[in-house]
Amino acid sequence: MSIPSLERMKTVNSIVFALIMAFVLSSCATKMPFTTSTIAPAATGAVKVKKDKNENFSISVDVFNLAAAKDLTPSRNAYVVWMEAGREPTKNLGQISPSTGLFSKTLKASLNTTSITKPDRVFITAEDRVDIRYPNGEVVLTTR
Repeated sequence: MSIPSLERMKTVNSIVFALIMAFVLSSCATKMPFTTSTIAPAATGAVKVKKDKNENFSISVDVFNLAAAKDLTPSRNAYVVWMEAGREPTKNLGQISPSTGLFSKTLKASLNTTSITKPDRVFITAEDRVDIRYPNGEVVLTTR
């Protein structure tokens, strides 16, 4: 092989490597931990966001040690997960209900959903109703 052919081959290899790395890094999940709360100080958890093959965002919320909403002061009926994304209105992602597992007494709750926009912030409020359009109760956990 001549020197120009080797140089061209190195350039092509560099471009292919850069494209592969860009793909791998873009397909990785973003993890946003929840900050601690004065309302539910034992509660911990995180939100994982990953772009799927349809260019949507898969959102996975996992929370541990979250007391039942009825045990809060004042008592509430449910926890609702919310998402903020850019200039879009706050979106109700759904209800999250802590429960114990078969072999564990740790309270766990999870929610999996999909969105066409990537969330900038995800937070959980304690609410009287789950079918509300805007958060009304106190913020229990937030990613920011």
